[in-house]
Amino acid sequence: MARRTKGSLKKKEVAMTKDKKPVGEVQRAFFQLRKAMMNASGYSHGGASFSKKSTIGWIAGLGDADDDIVENIETLRARSRSLFMTSPIATGALKTVRTNVVGSGLALNAHVDAKFLGISDEQAQAWEANVEREWRLWAETTACDAERRQNFYQLQSLVCLSALMNGDCFILMPMTPRAGIPYDLRVGIIEADRVCDPPGRDTTKNILGGIEVGPYGDMRAVYVANRNPYATPRDPSKYITKWTRIPAFGERTGRRNILHVMTDVERPAQRRGVPFLAPVIEELKQLKRYTDAELMGAVVSSFFTVFVKSKTPDEGFFGGFGAGIPDSMRIDPDPQAYELGNGSIVALDPDEDVTFADPKRPNNSFEAYVSSLSKYIGAALELPYELLLKTFNSSYSASRAALLEAWKTFRMRREWLVSSFCQPVYEEWLAEAVSKGRIEAPGFFTDPAIRAAWSGAEWSGDAQGQLDPLKEVQAAEARVKAGFSTQNREAAEMTGMRYDRIV
Repeated sequence: MARRTKGSLKKKEVAMTKDKKPVGEVQRAFFQLRKAMMNASGYSHGGASFSKKSTIGWIAGLGDADDDIVENIETLRARSRSLFMTSPIATGALKTVRTNVVGSGLALNAHVDAKFLGISDEQAQAWEANVEREWRLWAETTACDAERRQNFYQLQSLVCLSALMNGDCFILMPMTPRAGIPYDLRVGIIEADRVCDPPGRDTTKNILGGIEVGPYGDMRAVYVANRNPYATPRDPSKYITKWTRIPAFGERTGRRNILHVMTDVERPAQRRGVPFLAPVIEELKQLKRYTDAELMGAVVSSFFTVFVKSKTPDEGFFGGFGAGIPDSMRIDPDPQAYELGNGSIVALDPDEDVTFADPKRPNNSFEAYVSSLSKYIGAALELPYELLLKTFNSSYSASRAALLEAWKTFRMRREWLVSSFCQPVYEEWLAEAVSKGRIEAPGFFTDPAIRAAWSGAEWSGDAQGQLDPLKEVQAAEARVKAGFSTQNREAAEMTGMRYDRIV
């Protein structure tokens, strides 16, 4: 029988794992796994690989939209606002989208389905003109705003900017009578923070992020706080935060009680919107830090900065701090502060020396680096860097291509704003106008199809900018002559107005 030594006992201890399995079994399992990985195919050799050095440390989880978005939305929202208030490029990105999507405001162009309603084109045009006249009576004044601050076109700008910055916002449409105003409909904008989970929420209902959904993910109700729960209370003893459950639709009429304007819908069953800047928050913050550091370096280099080296610091600087500078010329009241006077002549002690700072600023590579990173950020935000930085130094063709690419995004977001905010508000206003007899629309409340035919509308906004107006007009004329477009469409693209109104 072999004699056991201390070394062999130690090896046996090492050969046992924590779950008391011999290391031989672990090795066999490892080789089997390795063999399976070697025999794997497809994405297991690429993005799904766990053997490559580039992906072995990549930890990615699988969760639903609530895990990925709602659980992180408060942090994303706070950082997005911080960038908007402090980072010039972030501010420019949000305002560029807002200005090109809304601009001076999306104007109503009523467009009824005359053929379906059985009326002539002349009758339809007269009806549309009357509706637009009544609409301007409500929309072009602060009567439409629940806060009585802005008209409808300014509200469009606020809704667009708030949704982009915070990910979403909510719109209430209360009926509030006011003296001297023929319409009772009001538009109330609720910032995203106020829609959140109430304390002691009902666990039998699917509530998260302040939104209650049904079995198919449909929004059933929204829980709205009477104030921003994160704001500093002005008077805590009198102002208590309370939540109100607002049904998304009326039980009897099906009327929309609240509108949810969401920036982008990225995932099925998504409850809350993601801030526009979310994919590039880290890059924007790092770029802000870099530009701040470069700016400070340039500012420091513009000063006459001096470093004093002394072998006897206890004796003070220049025979005592500030020596050689009259008291009337001193700026800093601190007697220990270092100051340099205009044309001062100061004698140095034998053990003192002066060194001047040379921070090597400005940095010659600063502009190239910022431009390169702006291209990277602009790609994620669907904004060409020329438009993001407002620099058009390329050729006419390249600049026009950048604008055309950007306007794909602006048109998409304009349709998003129209479908989620402008058109629903217009339909509610039109229903009130018909119910009060200010507008005649036979069958409006009897058949949903007839109501939809009366409620048709187009929304036109500011036209796309033109680099060379003559070339743009010639191209529009050629498209109309060839039958590829119409005068109404070209007029709307170039001026934001309908052709018959221009005539």
